[in-house]
Amino acid sequence: MAEHDLFGAPKPAPGKKAPELKKPLTSGTPGESGYTAASIEVLEGLEPVRRRPGMYIGGTDETALHHLFAEVLDNSMDEAVAGHATRIDVALDEEGFLSVTDNGRGIPVDPHPKFPKKSALEVIMTTLHAGGKFDSGAYQTSGGLHGVGVSVVNALSERLEVEVARGQVLYRQIFSRGAPVGGIENLGRIANRRGTKVRFRADPEIFRETARFSPARLFKMARAKAYLFGGVEIRWKCAPSLLDPNGKTPPEAVFHFPGGLKDYLAADIEGKELVAEQFFVGRVEKPERHGSLEWAVAWLAQDDGAVHSYCNTIPTPDGGAHESGLRLALLRGLKDHADRIGLGKRAAAVTSEDLMAGCAAMISIFIREPEFQGQNKSRLMSAEASRIVESNMRDAFDHWLAAAPAQAKALVEWAVDRAEERLRRRAEKDVARKSATRKLRLPGKLADCTNNSAQGSEIFIVEGDSAGGSAKQARDRANQAILPLRGKILNVASSTREKMTANQQLGDLIQALGVGTGSQYRAEDLRYDKVIIMTDADVDGAHIASLLITFFYRQMPKLIDQGHLYLAVPPLYKLTQGAKIAYARDDFHRDELLRKEFNARGKVEMSRFKGLGEMLPAQLKETTMAPGKRTLLRVGIVDEDREETADSVERLMGTKPEARFAFLQERAAFAASADLVDL
Repeated sequence: MAEHDLFGAPKPAPGKKAPELKKPLTSGTPGESGYTAASIEVLEGLEPVRRRPGMYIGGTDETALHHLFAEVLDNSMDEAVAGHATRIDVALDEEGFLSVTDNGRGIPVDPHPKFPKKSALEVIMTTLHAGGKFDSGAYQTSGGLHGVGVSVVNALSERLEVEVARGQVLYRQIFSRGAPVGGIENLGRIANRRGTKVRFRADPEIFRETARFSPARLFKMARAKAYLFGGVEIRWKCAPSLLDPNGKTPPEAVFHFPGGLKDYLAADIEGKELVAEQFFVGRVEKPERHGSLEWAVAWLAQDDGAVHSYCNTIPTPDGGAHESGLRLALLRGLKDHADRIGLGKRAAAVTSEDLMAGCAAMISIFIREPEFQGQNKSRLMSAEASRIVESNMRDAFDHWLAAAPAQAKALVEWAVDRAEERLRRRAEKDVARKSATRKLRLPGKLADCTNNSAQGSEIFIVEGDSAGGSAKQARDRANQAILPLRGKILNVASSTREKMTANQQLGDLIQALGVGTGSQYRAEDLRYDKVIIMTDADVDGAHIASLLITFFYRQMPKLIDQGHLYLAVPPLYKLTQGAKIAYARDDFHRDELLRKEFNARGKVEMSRFKGLGEMLPAQLKETTMAPGKRTLLRVGIVDEDREETADSVERLMGTKPEARFAFLQERAAFAASADLVDL
């Protein structure tokens, strides 16, 4: 049986020549006959740009339209960064023409060696991939890399005029939709001018939706460029008739910012509260690499941040390698500093997302032959940029943190809070997901009240099952709930978020109150009007109360601010003389009652309660739980004492035992002079 090839033709026998096809290739299945060599279209010059503008500027919308301005402005900025220009003029006139003028070297106008019948100016304006950015001798660093930018602008402009002042002679050439209207003109000698002026109007055939530039957008783009290079002055001018009368864009302005990115960042976040008052700023020159790096970073206390990055003055809104280096430098530097100040365990959970969430940053890098993603250059792909940024920013960040310990600590604690908040949201999301399939139950040890409304309801957080048993019998079931806790709860001021999330007692407490924690706190979901901490009237009880107050202060501060947290005041002593009974809160109160109520006459029987669990339910109700007879202390923070309160909580409950030791030493005289009883 004869063998056949992939196309169904018989294979020749070994040593024989294959037979020639008798039918043309155009025959075959329907539709093939119309697909011939004549179907292959060859686009020349700038025609590909006009046919497929999206390949070069991303589309034909308003953003793409303003990309034309960016391409022309970038060429002038390259001249400035290279040290050949100091001023750029941007003007928008009433006819809709936009012009960009610099005082640089001027585009060469002599005949091009490869195209001797054309000037270098015409070649640059009408030929894709023609320019001075391929040879590193012309520009050490530049934004234009493909030789595409200004020729694309020419192709998509209804009319474009170029003036070149070079060698004290002014030249001009006019183009329409990419094609030269005539040759280059010599307009005569001009003594006081040099550089290039490009004046153009976008083609309405391409930009059908809008071919009109936005003055406000052009104004912001020009100002942003001036921030990126302190050695250039950009002058802005716009016809007043084109401006929005209610807008803030001025008809004329001059941009010159010697402070660079620091000035840019300060203007961008003006009026916002900062975590650290000082900006983290720096600049590193790399003459041997013909490049440089500049940055300005701040952290916003309440607002979300944003990173604005640039490479060779080109904005990179999609980030890239330089932003990756920034993130690594900041995260690793922060964690190393946290280890040095004893907060390493708490900072272990911090990720770059936590640190960058409120980070407002500006970063600008100049490197040779950068690699971008696409002609729009929205993302920097050069791997070396990440290494350059990380290595240079890391050392500078370490010095910045060490130079200002107070603000460095504030930044670490802020980042830790963000990390804990993220973990908290994830845990609560998991709980919410579980509740979709089954109704969540209240903690098993909670003895809830029958009142379904928070108004008038109270929950007593008591120490241990024994005290919980007495409290359950002493309570008013209608509006008093009891939640017993086993022993001392976790100290949240010195624990990681993971430990707090895994703690069953805190989980029961959070679930019983129903309000969530941190930024997820929902005041309207609070199940009780009063949250009452009821512990034994001894040092252990005071310690447990302190731990609970610390938890509420750190995780539910609004519960305190809104006046819902209370301390119960149970008695420590029972005094009996005949039919007369009195209860004393502490030793001082006991002595006062003996002196005033019992007049120190006759024998007074005195018994000391070892704990709430030893009190009869009737006694607990009468002394501590019944409204009208009990004493409650509301926990609150005076506004002017908030900073001192935060410092005290950190000092007494935080991670540094030496701070607590110093506190005890400071009050040693008080402890020695007090009439203390060995408890």
